[in-house]
Amino acid sequence: MSGPATGANPDRAVGRGAVVVGFDGSSRSRQAARWAAREAAGRGVRLVVVNVIRGPFPEVLVTPVSMPLPQLVGEDAVRAYTRDHLAELAAECAQVAPGVEVDTRVADGHPAAVLAEVGRDAAALVVGATGATGLARVFAGSVAADLAHHVTGPLVVVRGEAESDDGRVVVGVDGSEPGDRAVEFAVDHAARHGGVVVGVHATTGLPVDALAPGGSWGQGLGLGLDVEQLRTSADALVAASLAGPLARHPDVRAERVVSLDRPAQALAELAEGAALLVVGTHGHGALRRALLGSVSHAMLHHAPCPLALVRGPGGVTPGSTATTPPH
Repeated sequence: MSGPATGANPDRAVGRGAVVVGFDGSSRSRQAARWAAREAAGRGVRLVVVNVIRGPFPEVLVTPVSMPLPQLVGEDAVRAYTRDHLAELAAECAQVAPGVEVDTRVADGHPAAVLAEVGRDAAALVVGATGATGLARVFAGSVAADLAHHVTGPLVVVRGEAESDDGRVVVGVDGSEPGDRAVEFAVDHAARHGGVVVGVHATTGLPVDALAPGGSWGQGLGLGLDVEQLRTSADALVAASLAGPLARHPDVRAERVVSLDRPAQALAELAEGAALLVVGTHGHGALRRALLGSVSHAMLHHAPCPLALVRGPGGVTPGSTATTPPH
């Protein structure tokens, strides 16, 4: 188990090939660290825990912590306190995932910027859905939302009861390259953790008129659409997207779902109680890009389980360390 490094920003080499998790002392970030520890163990890679401190010091403390501190503190006190908490968390992660190598780091700067850099070449970057409440949350903003716009590799946002799930890995399928990368990520995750993949395609095949408020596939009947043909085509699309990843992981069982609801609604309902929801971002074409963007944004805030956002072109595919700058 590596000791904490302090005082400087860790660079991207620190997280290369590892599972990187951001920790801010909140219960959600602690839950994310436990999830990340199990993921690192499943992948056979290191776990890198990063706690980002904002300076300069002394200042009124707004960094989220789990115990009260004096209102005015100096840099040394904050760093000592942070090191102690990281040591406790590292021990907890080692209990959750015996044998995993845990590397803890303390860095200075903006949390999203530091995590994006450390996690640029990581196998996965993991954060909690929210940080602390009140002033700290207002000051820090939404780290997860910032990262969703800038990271190039898989971003996992842990929310809900991540440690109590039914093993399903639900993935949105739309036939785009980001959607295919999401399927690859989902099948790979299921292969390592023994889950069932559920490939879901919703109303993206309908004309824009059918996506108006209140619209669903049932509305397609009024537009002269052959709904059964749409169902058949959608099911074939899901099957085609799953075929390659399943051939590489023949032990993984998969189910196909064609939903009559909007994509975000369908995914949120089907992911209830799941181990993971996987969604691609940055789709092909104006309409698909808008749909995928809106779906990933909605899931970022409303997913009922841990959410993996997988980038399209320019992102990191599972098991790869190749990256390009974010769009």
